[in-house]
Amino acid sequence: MAKVTGIGGVFFKAKDPDALKAWYVKCLGVDLTDWGFAIFDWAEDQKTQVPGVTVWHLAEHDGDWFAPSTSSLMINYRVDDLDGILERLESEGVTPLKGPDDEDNGRFAWVMDPEGNKVELWEPR
Repeated sequence: MAKVTGIGGVFFKAKDPDALKAWYVKCLGVDLTDWGFAIFDWAEDQKTQVPGVTVWHLAEHDGDWFAPSTSSLMINYRVDDLDGILERLESEGVTPLKGPDDEDNGRFAWVMDPEGNKVELWEPR
């Protein structure tokens, strides 16, 4: 049977795409191509021994997991230095909603981007 084998991209709308891209570049270190999008290559992430995987999950519509965001999506970004990113975010006036939290599979923190999307940051063990 034909089946989905993974996630090939994440696409979402922005009220001000250029400003939001600039925030992701400046605050989270996202490296954009000349075409204005990012390519995250799992093979290049050699810091940890956790293989590159992508989790797909559906959350309850009435749940509060994404709160305080009212967006219907939350993206988890795998990061190489959670403390470094949190320091950069703090210097830009962004206060974490929660974290950093230590879990069995790594460290997590949550922030809001300028357009009200909750962002999960994950540094694998």
